[in-house]
Amino acid sequence: MYVVTVLFEAKPEHAGAFRAAMLANAKVSRETEPGCRQFDVCVEADTGRTFLYELYDDRAAFEAHLAAAHFKAFDDAIRDWIARKDVQIYDRVSP
Repeated sequence: MYVVTVLFEAKPEHAGAFRAAMLANAKVSRETEPGCRQFDVCVEADTGRTFLYELYDDRAAFEAHLAAAHFKAFDDAIRDWIARKDVQIYDRVSP
């Protein structure tokens, strides 16, 4: 399995819009992308930082996610709302 984690810090003035867009993107990803097995959205209570845990069948499934129209629209929409974005890629070895 192909694991993607992302840590976002939205600019305070865009936090609400960012959260709404992120939740919509995650929902569409889970519901329409056959290779997307999990897409968790977690928010740190004190800071509002958003942590994503995404699980895909393989790298090709993740690349299909990046090419999806809904992801491209999301990525364009949030571009100016983000103060920080850190992406990490892993291969899940267990279970």
